[in-house]
Amino acid sequence: MMFIPNLDPDRATFLATRNKLSPVTVPAWPRIDKDLPQVQVEVTWVRFSTLNHRTKAEQLREIHQTGRDDLFTHDPLGPDAQQAQYGILCRQDGFELLKADLADRGQQDPAILTADGVLINGNRRCAAMRSLYEEDNNLRFQYIRCLVLPEDATAEELIYLEAELQVARDFKQDYSWVNEAMLIEDLFNRAGKDWKKVAARMHRKVSDVRELYDKLQQVHQLVELSQGARLHVDFADNESAFDELAKHIKNRPTKEADAVKAVYFLGTLAGTEYRNLRHLRRADAAELVRQEIEGNPALKPVLDIAEESAPGESEDNLLDDVLGESEPQSPLHNVLSFVATKRPGANITLASGDKVAVQDVLGSLRSAITTVAFEAAEEQRDQSAVAAPVVRADKAIAELKRAQSALPKARALDDWDEAAFSEKVDQLEKLIAKIKGSR
Repeated sequence: MMFIPNLDPDRATFLATRNKLSPVTVPAWPRIDKDLPQVQVEVTWVRFSTLNHRTKAEQLREIHQTGRDDLFTHDPLGPDAQQAQYGILCRQDGFELLKADLADRGQQDPAILTADGVLINGNRRCAAMRSLYEEDNNLRFQYIRCLVLPEDATAEELIYLEAELQVARDFKQDYSWVNEAMLIEDLFNRAGKDWKKVAARMHRKVSDVRELYDKLQQVHQLVELSQGARLHVDFADNESAFDELAKHIKNRPTKEADAVKAVYFLGTLAGTEYRNLRHLRRADAAELVRQEIEGNPALKPVLDIAEESAPGESEDNLLDDVLGESEPQSPLHNVLSFVATKRPGANITLASGDKVAVQDVLGSLRSAITTVAFEAAEEQRDQSAVAAPVVRADKAIAELKRAQSALPKARALDDWDEAAFSEKVDQLEKLIAKIKGSR
């Protein structure tokens, strides 16, 4: 939940006494009065928002790496949180391009601040301007133009403003799909789980926001399964895989959904192309992959150690919560649980005492899953070839029934050509005779 700390009175007083420039109308501000006062302040004085969803996944990674659960909440305006947030913003994709654009054209749009100087919009631009000023000694960026929100702005108003600005052309900066889905998840919880309200706030279709929410739930599960080895931000490049997975398993039987989810999770961890994974959206997917792993000399020892280290029946197994508790367990149940908890840079000690790099294991898994996917694709093509004649014959029968129904009305018209129609019937009869003769 978004938390708005009490306004810092000294900072609020400082901002209130700044010389005001021309006010700017902000259509995204939810109140009736949409004109906000504009000021100039030093770029080093403003504070970055630690509540913005645009960096939420990156913050979770920072919290994990530092071991400080309250890094961004204990003192959001303090030096530790602010320096961590600044580092996140500077490392985001496109930051250097943003700096170059600012250096070339200057600040085009004002940022938006709370009444005590916390950025609600313009965090990346401010970070880029600060970098230009402090690190590149560009004195043009000592000051930043900002619009100031009322002192009584609420948490709900700020998150709604963020959602509006996310879709507003003049202010939009790209979210990763994971962070956008987290914003939708937050709005969903705040809106009493009303998808229509969320869709209206995001100016999108209900189906669009629900799809983002659904695939985020798959990421939540895989992150939970990894027990800290993988984080949300690690899957920002896997949107297509989670999108296909979420859509496929929505209305599938539990056993099939669990099998496909296990293959997609393992394949995503291994870096398998989602275009290959889509061939394994079938009830026996986990069994097929398991068979390939068992027959792979590089992976069989890993499978063995995964089976040996699997929790007993009386122990809690996180994979049951994530993939569902089915009887019997998925053939990939233990190996997925084992591999998911291994960091890519770590090593695995086999029963023989030999060590193997996790990256090498993931590479072998990627090859194994890809091989199974290719075989499944070939099988699907063969099945399609077998079914094609019957499918086409069904369509031809349906069309002939429609022609028969339309025939009386057509024959009653003056320009009807019976000879031309008879010629077509003769062609059909010859074609049917040829089909029968080919048996």
